[in-house]
Amino acid sequence: MYWDLTSHLPFIWLVAASTIAGVMNAMAGGGSFLSFPAMMGMGVLPVQANATNTVALWPGQVTSLATLRKDLRRDILPTIAVTCVLGGVSGAEVLLHTRQRTFLYLIPWLILGGTLIFGVSGRVSRWIRRRPVHPGEEHPINKFWLACALFPVCFYIGYFGAGGGFIVMTILALFGMERMHALNATKVLTATLSNMCAIVTFILKGAIEWRYCVVSMVFAALGGWVGARFARRANGEVLRAIVVATGVVIAAYFFWRQAQG
Repeated sequence: MYWDLTSHLPFIWLVAASTIAGVMNAMAGGGSFLSFPAMMGMGVLPVQANATNTVALWPGQVTSLATLRKDLRRDILPTIAVTCVLGGVSGAEVLLHTRQRTFLYLIPWLILGGTLIFGVSGRVSRWIRRRPVHPGEEHPINKFWLACALFPVCFYIGYFGAGGGFIVMTILALFGMERMHALNATKVLTATLSNMCAIVTFILKGAIEWRYCVVSMVFAALGGWVGARFARRANGEVLRAIVVATGVVIAAYFFWRQAQG
């Protein structure tokens, strides 16, 4: 009897990718670019891999929201909540009714799109921070049009999600939300609620591979703890460049797989 390393490589990569994903999410974001392909490497079908990966990384979003909850703007919370429910459930339902082959074809485009959104998010954040801020003054926001603008983003988060949070921040800024802390907290709230609604849908439809989900969840949490300890010391632009490079490489890999038939 001997331990065959080769046969265990996919599992080793799942553990490593989940840990690194937790570190990336705590420090910059984009961890799903690694953990999602690793889940597929375990032989999980594309749609189920995406659903399982969403569940595995969700606890990290909850802990972030718990930290940021005091910065939430209360007057728009009901609008955000309803939009997240409608968008998150709709996105999850469409995902579960997408053919495996079709979703496999969409994967590189979704990853590349999420990577591009993440790449430009730094400029968006700088633009938001440069705007004049009026302390103590909250501009009224038209809740109907806010819901209309956020619904497709919540749908996207429920369907795939990478980069969706940065679109939320941009929309809120365009609607007049000025405080950076409130923008960031609302971004996390929107992503967390949309993913929660998608997760409930995935669980009810039996789309989760729990044996891999639990492993990924544990190591992503460990990575998140490690990443949080070093987040303030890291260079944000370097981290962003690493995440973008990772996303481009993963997207290129899936494009190559498609070309191979």
